[in-house]
Amino acid sequence: MNILIVSHYAGSAKHGMVYRYYYLARCWIEMGHRVRIVASSESHLRKLHPVVEAGVAFETIDGIEYVWVKTTRYKKNDLLRVVNMFSFVKSLFFRKGQILHDFDPDVVVGSCTYNFEIYAIGRYAKQYGATFVYDVRDLWPLTLYEMGGYSKINPFTFLVQKGEDAYCKMADIIVSVLSGAKRYLVSRGMDEHKFEFIPNGIYLEDWENPLPLTEEERLPIRYLREGYGTLVGYTGLHGVANALEHLIEVARMLKERDVGFILIGDGPKKRELQNLAGRYCLDNVVFLGYVDKEKIPAYLSEMDILYIGLNRQPIFLHGVSPNKLFDYMMSARPIVYSVDADNDLVLESGCGISCEAENSAAIADSVLKLMSLSESERYEMGRKGRDYVINNYAYNVLAKRYIDAIQSICNKKHL
Repeated sequence: MNILIVSHYAGSAKHGMVYRYYYLARCWIEMGHRVRIVASSESHLRKLHPVVEAGVAFETIDGIEYVWVKTTRYKKNDLLRVVNMFSFVKSLFFRKGQILHDFDPDVVVGSCTYNFEIYAIGRYAKQYGATFVYDVRDLWPLTLYEMGGYSKINPFTFLVQKGEDAYCKMADIIVSVLSGAKRYLVSRGMDEHKFEFIPNGIYLEDWENPLPLTEEERLPIRYLREGYGTLVGYTGLHGVANALEHLIEVARMLKERDVGFILIGDGPKKRELQNLAGRYCLDNVVFLGYVDKEKIPAYLSEMDILYIGLNRQPIFLHGVSPNKLFDYMMSARPIVYSVDADNDLVLESGCGISCEAENSAAIADSVLKLMSLSESERYEMGRKGRDYVINNYAYNVLAKRYIDAIQSICNKKHL
């Protein structure tokens, strides 16, 4: 099949986040399908922006055909980001000939968060008689209401809601990384039989020959190891929802214990977190910057315990599928999971301790419990997570489930 994926923020191993469609595409190509990804030239999630002089630019990465659409620049969540969204959608309408040059799609997948693209790519699917897929990573505008404080009468959220409702009616199949999204999407007009839960996962080849750390990269880790013994690690976005202020509070509570904390990554809350650690005079906390994805396995292997947290928000009751959780599980390290959500893979697999979200005392207690275990006991706990994710969340398994769901719909359409 020819599979067209339209995702504003889609990335690659070369460009950075978002990785879901890059990994699915690689697996689909291995299965014999042809895949083209249409994405914006500008994204706040990228470490490297593709070069697009005007219109669109084509690039092949690991067998995947990328069409980079020239869009307006922006740096943060303001009006310029909205302008960027509309510039992308405008190109979907007016540059269709370039986007679909030498490519007749059998499947059209839409996933742009804000949902405006449906009116353009819905036409693509109709013109070619393609199976139309809505891939839901975030529930917009529900997230904007519950976490952003947006009003339901805001013109922007009104348009986002119109797009989501249109997807629920028009799409042949609706796939989501969120296990509990089905209830919500049915309330927006989706036929419950359209829904498929296909989460994020792990691309196993990334873990076969990971890049090693340089001596310079090992220095801060060695400093904490020599000074504090046990290391608790976090990797990923330092954002509003990631509850990292609670991890800093845990570091303060355990300041006199033999435990150090390493926070790897970047994001809008990082400076605030660094200032908080400074006010507490925390020598047991080290902040590192953005790390190439290829080196994440090496960094995680240096840790003894890994932390993931999210603020307590109603939106998470629909489920979560954070990429870092699968990386953590693959590293075979025990996890402290401070999240209130519809799903809990740490509990299901037995690979760590789950505790209440936004509860620093409970997080600290979980860290101490894991520290009290022997090295072999922690290894056995971590190994459960690795085995679980390999058996259930490898992208080759998820990609086949995705294709099976699409082909089932295709068969029904042609009966």
